[in-house]
Amino acid sequence: MTAQPPAPGPHAHDDAAPDAAPDAAPDEAPAPVPGEAPDPWADPWSAVAAGWARTWGSFARPVWDPLLAAAGVAPGARVLDVGCGSGELLEHLAARGARPVGVDPAPGMVALARRRAPGVAVHAAAFEELPFDDGTFDVVTAVNALQLADPDEALDEAARVLVPGGALALAGWAERERNDVDALERAVAVALDDDPPTDGPLRLPGGLEAALGDAGLAVVAAGVAAVPWTAPDDDALVAGILLGEDEPVLAELRDAVLRAARPFRTAGGGYRLRNAFRWAVGRTLA
Repeated sequence: MTAQPPAPGPHAHDDAAPDAAPDAAPDEAPAPVPGEAPDPWADPWSAVAAGWARTWGSFARPVWDPLLAAAGVAPGARVLDVGCGSGELLEHLAARGARPVGVDPAPGMVALARRRAPGVAVHAAAFEELPFDDGTFDVVTAVNALQLADPDEALDEAARVLVPGGALALAGWAERERNDVDALERAVAVALDDDPPTDGPLRLPGGLEAALGDAGLAVVAAGVAAVPWTAPDDDALVAGILLGEDEPVLAELRDAVLRAARPFRTAGGGYRLRNAFRWAVGRTLA
């Protein structure tokens, strides 16, 4: 493992926040050289963008509708999706008649999002440095993204770009005891003689609401959504759980992952893991 950068993995881990190149302006983050793979040390999310889109891109879909309903997203609403990844939520928002814009710090993700949601503006930018004027958006969404940023700076920026009375809609992994994926991550930690992963504060009951309140927003709704993840076979399961790892590491950890996944195997030979996302919506002062 020492020869590999931190793997993004399914959780977009609570303590790892890959950013765009340090000196790059929001829309000037360096794109990969055509024909060359992105450097996984310099830009780990671009390096796994295609794999992420294939295995996890639409995974959070069950939380979208309750989150958007609570935020009051209606046709014509100006919605900024922060940490838009490969663009699945942008595509969904456009189909609902909203006017979405996306930002993501990884140029590889930005490229995929632009292809998935043609006609939607997608910018390379960090959560803490949004390239928009004050009061530009009616709603800001951040799904599985806040834990990758500095939460205080990110929420201040999100509030800045909202209109008075605008909605900030957050969603992310719930506490690990609610997630079958955690059984596999614990097995990987044991195999590597690492400490087991722990819950960050945003995962815990009331964590998102507290973050919104600390940022000066009034919490208007919160909940929990079931977000199952399925893999059609052993290879897809291992690739998804160990996203970003090289072939030797995949081979080393394969048996540990498959043993831990046995309780979740389906009659058809695939896997279904039950998980949960917490979500919360806050509004700025009108």
